[in-house]
Amino acid sequence: MRTTNHMIGLLNFLTFLLSVVILGGGIWLSSRANSTDCLKFLQWPLIVIGASIMVVSLAGIAGSCYRNTFLMWLYLFAMFFIICALIGFIIFAYAVTDKGSGRTVMGKGYLEYYLQDYSGWLKDRVVDDKYWAKISSCIRDSKVCSKMGRSFNGASETYDMFSMRKLSPIESGCCKPPTDCGFVYVNETLWTPGGGFAGTDPDCSKYSTDQRQLCYQCDSCRAGVLGSLKKSWRKVSVINIVVLILLVIFYVIGCAAFRNNKKIDNDEPYGEARMTKERPSRIQL
Repeated sequence: MRTTNHMIGLLNFLTFLLSVVILGGGIWLSSRANSTDCLKFLQWPLIVIGASIMVVSLAGIAGSCYRNTFLMWLYLFAMFFIICALIGFIIFAYAVTDKGSGRTVMGKGYLEYYLQDYSGWLKDRVVDDKYWAKISSCIRDSKVCSKMGRSFNGASETYDMFSMRKLSPIESGCCKPPTDCGFVYVNETLWTPGGGFAGTDPDCSKYSTDQRQLCYQCDSCRAGVLGSLKKSWRKVSVINIVVLILLVIFYVIGCAAFRNNKKIDNDEPYGEARMTKERPSRIQL
């Protein structure tokens, strides 16, 4: 009996540690939402799920320590729905970030991002002008473009050096014009039309040398935000899948241990108790 309670308590403690991992993923997404990805609602379901697992696991620990059957039932009942919610969240995350990725550019270290490569609910939300106004303002305030500048021995970065850089999706899409425009490089965020050729991409006319505007209204910037979100969410989703597998294993073991606990409480034949019932003592007073 005591061993069973200790096992249930240990499983609940491990579940509590997993909730910390999920909360950490939500907090990481939240920090990127405030500084990089600039979408401030996608992290909240993950934070709510992590907090719920933490509270429920604490209830399970209390139930196993004090042999409180109600708390143990509450733990098993609530954890089932939390696992279902986590499964739904993982499926949702993969569904909304399924399509779209950067395109390679010959002779360049960075990728180019095109809005037509993306589709679905997340794209519709980013394309919405009212919502994009908030996102572009967040990108501007994060100063992600102004932080791109590099110098070597006091000299500014050359075009050849810049071309080999591994730019983030937002740096590539929002801080410079598309490569197809044929603009002349001055520095990381300042480009000028070359020889009157401006390309056929509509973003060529949207790019501005004003450092407060740059390519924030370009479709490539919207695509860069979607590309950045996809990378962030895929990283978190891998962790969530591992956590989900462990939660399911702990839940199954917890159910078996709780059932064993109920058998002992109900004096059902089990182990040593069964032997005692089959071979009662001959000494009768």
